[in-house]
Amino acid sequence: MKISFFKKKDTKDKKDKEVKEKEKEKEKDKEKIGKPEKKETKKEVKSARKASEKEKDAEELTKEVETGNEAPKRMKKTVILAPLVLKSPHISEKAVSLSQIGQYVFKVLPGANKQKIKRAIEEIYKVDVLSVRIVKIPRKKRRLGRTTGWKRGYKKAIVRIKEGQEIEILPR
Repeated sequence: MKISFFKKKDTKDKKDKEVKEKEKEKEKDKEKIGKPEKKETKKEVKSARKASEKEKDAEELTKEVETGNEAPKRMKKTVILAPLVLKSPHISEKAVSLSQIGQYVFKVLPGANKQKIKRAIEEIYKVDVLSVRIVKIPRKKRRLGRTTGWKRGYKKAIVRIKEGQEIEILPR
């Protein structure tokens, strides 16, 4: 009989625990119903991500300092501008004569400006650019028999480099 008595007591304890857990869940549900959940905006999500990234970086640095390792040096992001700015060198009779006096002609993309062109030329050819002039060549009307069309316009840049430096446009 004692065995059955203990079993009943155990089942009562289990039932009491279950009842208490259900009551806690109901209280939590009531709290949620009383307070509507706030939706996070994109800015809040981004700022939270940045904060967590900074915390991770700080933790890594403290770990490295504790272990005696030096803090890692962060590399600057270098953007390669050349393919975003330059199309090709412009080869013509005038361009060849200009190259003899230290000025080189390049076809560039329509969105390019003088600063971007200068940085791109210095990046590729490792020369010092003194000045950049930009020329917009307009589109031209062309005819073939009865059909008329347009020859595409483009943008070109005339780049002057430091004396003594040279750009080899056509490899020998």
